[in-house]
Amino acid sequence: DSRTPAAGARLVARAWTDADFRTRLLEDTNSAAAELGFDAGPIPIRTVADTPDTHNVIVCTLCSCYPRFLLGLPPDWYKSRAYRSRMVREPRAVLAEFGTRIPDAVTVRVHDSTAELRYMVLPMRPPATEEMDEAALAGLVTRDCMIGVALPRGPQD
Repeated sequence: DSRTPAAGARLVARAWTDADFRTRLLEDTNSAAAELGFDAGPIPIRTVADTPDTHNVIVCTLCSCYPRFLLGLPPDWYKSRAYRSRMVREPRAVLAEFGTRIPDAVTVRVHDSTAELRYMVLPMRPPATEEMDEAALAGLVTRDCMIGVALPRGPQD
C-alpha cells in the first residue's frame, strides 16, 4: 500500500533527459529501475514508448496485472470489467472518456499485461520543458500517463 507512482515518474523523467538511460529502460525496465534504486519486482516489466505516430495504453484483460512496484496500487477503474473489455475493442472511445483525444493519424496500441509480463508507458516529453530539471519533469508525470489513458501535464498545467 505504500507504493506510489513516484518511482515510475522518476524513470520517465530520467528517460526524457538521458538518451542512454531511455535505451536501457526500453530494453530492460527492471534493470533500469534498479539503476535508480527501485525494486521493480520479480515480474518482468516492458516499457513501451509513445511516439508522434503511436500512442500506447495498457490493460489486463483477464484480471488486473499491473506494475505495482513502479506505479503504486492500480486504480479501481483499471480493474473494472468495462475498462478491461472496452479498451481492447474501442480504445479511442475509452481514451476520450478520460479526456484524452488521440488524432486519427496516430496509431493506438493496446498492450495486455499478464501474470508473466507487465507494461508501463513512456509518454512523450511535453513541449516547453527543455529548461526543467529531472525532479521538475517527474512532477509532470502521472500514474494515468504511465498507463496511457492520459498525457503528461505541461509546465503551465
